[in-house]
Amino acid sequence: MPARSKARKRALDALYAAEMRGEDAVVALEAAVAAGEGPTNPYTETLVRGVAEHRERIDQILSDYAQGWTLERMPAVDRTALRIGAYELLYVEDVPHPVAVSEAVALVRNLSTDDSPSFVNGVLGSMLRDRDSLVG
Repeated sequence: MPARSKARKRALDALYAAEMRGEDAVVALEAAVAAGEGPTNPYTETLVRGVAEHRERIDQILSDYAQGWTLERMPAVDRTALRIGAYELLYVEDVPHPVAVSEAVALVRNLSTDDSPSFVNGVLGSMLRDRDSLVG
C-alpha cells in the first residue's frame, strides 16, 4: 500500500476514534504524538489537522451534496472518509482531484457497507464536478 494511502487510513482511524470518544481530533493527535504513539507519516497529521480546521465548511458542503442523507445518519466510517476526501479535493493542491475521490472510495470499500463505495463516489464526484464554485 502506498505511503499516502496508509496515511489516509491512519487519519481515518484517528478522526473516527476522536469522534466516537467525543474528543477534539487535533488534541487527541497531539496527545498520541506526545506519548510516542503518533503517526509516522506527516501526511496523516496534515489530514487530521486539515479536516479539523475546515470541518464546518466541509460538513456544510457534504450536507448539501449527500442528497437524502444527513451527516448524523451516515455510517461514521463513510462520514469520516467523505471528510478526508472533501478536504483533499478542496484544500490539498498536490493531490489530483480524481485521486482524492478514488482514495476515499477505497477507504470505505473494506471498512463499511456494500453501498458505501458508490455513495462516497457519488457525493465526491458531484463535488468534483462543482469544485470551482466550492473553493471560490
